[in-house]
Amino acid sequence: MTPNIDVREALQDSVNPAYTDLVTRVTGQRVRMLIEQRIAGLADGSVAVLDFSHIGLLDRSCADEILSKLMLPLTAEHPSKDGYVVLRGISEHHLEIIEAVLEVHDLALVVQLPSAELRLVGAVSAKERHCWETVMRHGEALVDAVADEVGLACEACQEMLERLARRRLLRRKADRFVPLGAVA
Repeated sequence: MTPNIDVREALQDSVNPAYTDLVTRVTGQRVRMLIEQRIAGLADGSVAVLDFSHIGLLDRSCADEILSKLMLPLTAEHPSKDGYVVLRGISEHHLEIIEAVLEVHDLALVVQLPSAELRLVGAVSAKERHCWETVMRHGEALVDAVADEVGLACEACQEMLERLARRRLLRRKADRFVPLGAVA
């Protein structure tokens, strides 16, 4: 089962029970710290789903405080934890702000749309996106199969898939790359 973290619940537990809007950097810091505590308690390799379904407004400073500071340690050369994050319940307004924050920090995330479709958002090249989409379509893939489909040399494709795995957008499973898994 994929752990679900209700961001509104984290907001209400850490700031004020009446709040539904994520505004101000201080609010973002408190929410992020609570989310980090919940993620720290998960088993290595877990995919935490941050559910924004019940969040109204999201300002850029708050999104930056939560998402960039949450993801940078996970995507560092020596990650703080072997964990993954997927966003759910993202409105168009949220998506615009989230993508801007991710691009500034050269980060990307997997987002589950209301249709249940998973989408890669943030700072990714067209080739990275194509490789990611190929793995998503196949469910798991060997490097040479992805390379053939996207038109890359195996070495270049291997590097790209490894980078997507380091950025916590795919998982590496022996000689294959696989999606983050089903999001319940």
